[in-house]
Amino acid sequence: MRKDFIHIEGARQHNLKDLTLDIPREQLVVICGPSGSGKSTLAFDLIYAEGQRRYVESLSAYARQFLPQMDKPLVDKIEGLSPAISLEQQSASRNPRSTVGTVTEIHDFLRVFFARLGQAYCPECGKPIQAQSTDEIIDDILGMAPGTKFMVLAPLVEHQKGTQQDRFKKLKSQGFVRVRVNGEVVGLDPVPELEKNKKHTVELVVDRLVMKEGLRKRLADSVELGLRYGNGRVILSIVKDGGYEDRSLSTQSVCPECRISLPAPSPQLFSFNSPQGACATCSGLGSVEYFEPNLLAPNKGLSLSKGGVIPWKKPQALDRYRQDLERLGKAHGFTLETPLADYSEKGLDALFYGDAQQDWDGVVEKLEMGMSFGHVWRDELSRFRQNRDCPACNGARLKPESLSVRVADLNIHEFLSMSINRSLSWLEGLTFKDHQEVIAEPLLKELIHRLSFLVNVGIDYLSLARNMSTLSGGEAQRIRLAGQLGSGLVGVTYVLDEPSIGLHPRDNERLLNTLRSLQSRGNTVLVVEHDEATIRSADHVVELGPGSGMLGGEIVHNGPVTGPNGNGLMENKTSLTAKYLRGDLHIERNRERREPKGHLLLKGVATNNLRDLEASFPLGNLVCVTGVSGSGKSSLVVDSLYKHLALERGIKVDSPGIIGAIGYDDDAEPIERIISIDQTPIGRTPRSNPATYTKVFDEVRKIFSQTPDSRARGYKPGRFSFNVRGGRCEACQ
Repeated sequence: MRKDFIHIEGARQHNLKDLTLDIPREQLVVICGPSGSGKSTLAFDLIYAEGQRRYVESLSAYARQFLPQMDKPLVDKIEGLSPAISLEQQSASRNPRSTVGTVTEIHDFLRVFFARLGQAYCPECGKPIQAQSTDEIIDDILGMAPGTKFMVLAPLVEHQKGTQQDRFKKLKSQGFVRVRVNGEVVGLDPVPELEKNKKHTVELVVDRLVMKEGLRKRLADSVELGLRYGNGRVILSIVKDGGYEDRSLSTQSVCPECRISLPAPSPQLFSFNSPQGACATCSGLGSVEYFEPNLLAPNKGLSLSKGGVIPWKKPQALDRYRQDLERLGKAHGFTLETPLADYSEKGLDALFYGDAQQDWDGVVEKLEMGMSFGHVWRDELSRFRQNRDCPACNGARLKPESLSVRVADLNIHEFLSMSINRSLSWLEGLTFKDHQEVIAEPLLKELIHRLSFLVNVGIDYLSLARNMSTLSGGEAQRIRLAGQLGSGLVGVTYVLDEPSIGLHPRDNERLLNTLRSLQSRGNTVLVVEHDEATIRSADHVVELGPGSGMLGGEIVHNGPVTGPNGNGLMENKTSLTAKYLRGDLHIERNRERREPKGHLLLKGVATNNLRDLEASFPLGNLVCVTGVSGSGKSSLVVDSLYKHLALERGIKVDSPGIIGAIGYDDDAEPIERIISIDQTPIGRTPRSNPATYTKVFDEVRKIFSQTPDSRARGYKPGRFSFNVRGGRCEACQ
């Protein structure tokens, strides 16, 4: 057997019909053919799955117990396989904490970059942070009002795992009595017991004091002791409103004007997935949920008594607040019978957000209280909530202390929010001197290296702060492709699923260059693809067909695109792909165009990168919105058009775009329904099939329940369902 081929014999997986073929290694190989002909079966379910299975079997028995058991594909023999990596068209991560920066690991390098090279500025006045002396710290504390109760703490451990038993015993032997563990003050006798595998924050209680005259000497001793144990930092914990308010004081960094002290920059300070860096209001998510009035009251033609506010549609719910609402109405000129559309702007605002003079909290505040009444009520109310940028961090996800650190003229969020193209240009223009140059050199090299890969795969228009859940399947796949470029692996079989999806033809050449760079390192690149440019650029083409399903699963062509002996794809008379490539077949253009039934109008669209756009969509037509990747197509159609039409119909959507107005011209009838069909998979449940998903099976079950035998036995439609007891096989459920 030649070593430069992947040799397959007797492949019978799914609809493959006992295939035997050789696929050249270390080449760019395209697998094409009609949809359902067996392309993905050959590439993913056979070659990739067997490559993965053999790699797993090569591991030790101990390692294999942590990995899922993989079934052997239906094939007699596969030789010449190497470890395989799959880059499929999967839905992007739905984790709200996943961004382009975190997935590509660029964010990890940036955290070190800003921690080691950044200059801290005061979050209040913007002046550079300077070192503070011990006497200045003492004078700062002595400026508090007489009678103020406070503690002087020394930070020992911040968000670290471990029991800390040795540390506690040593502190106890040195005469200390108390520590604060995770915000709670506990004694050292007996020694506190902490869970080993949980992260803890431990601070030493140096002294507990009350501000009064003659305190300076004792305070000075306590501060100096705290600075010694806290490595130049102390925490002033002031009793306020039954709780504690902490202030961090340091001999290393403090604002000369505001006297604000910031912690020393560390990589954790720039992570929105760490308590040390995450915004306290949104916990690092960058957004908070709120009750959207347009979802609470989508039909402004209804009054409160007629169910204008949906959660209070039932009379008993409205009766609870009837007197309060009647009093509010007298002040703002409405009754419970007045349609919401007739409320004044001030009256509508008072209804939803409250009026202190009328002792009314507002609909939103009442419902916020209802969120704590149990999960059933919380689930019911959640459909009226939307996400918006966190008011504390404005979507930056980080604490003010993190955002106050800058390199040149940017903080980390401003850098992450730029397009990848601009980020790369900014980094390439940076210069450092002296010891900073030594620190910056390896970090800049790695950051520029990784950003260049993202540019090469055609996603330079994205920002590193972009949430992964907002990306298309093609964009997410190209991000994973850029990650593989950075890994530098050799001798691997890469299997890709239509990487050109979502990519404008302008950017195809860059994608092909990326695939070529993977192949030129000594890797085999298998691409399942329909794109003409990719097929023409391939070293080798495998076409399956001739049809789909039972009519497919056969080899139509296995060879080069053009062959010297007439054995190329372009010379193949039976190949459906070749007929289109040669121009023998083409897609007929529709010469008759439908006249529009009016127009839907969007004005003042400023979503994402759209600039005060006006758009007119003809109704009753098939409308195509095109443009290069990142030009704003999805921002216009999905975020602006669809989401605002959905809001008008009471459908919950996240983060609708910014528009000035939406309406119709004189000839148009308003849209009754709106449906979004996107690339999100329909589900992975083993109980779903095309019949259940399209609801056809519901009708089939009804028909079978109406047969004479079924009626005689009392069978209902559920008797013919494999999802309920009585209908399903109980052995496999």
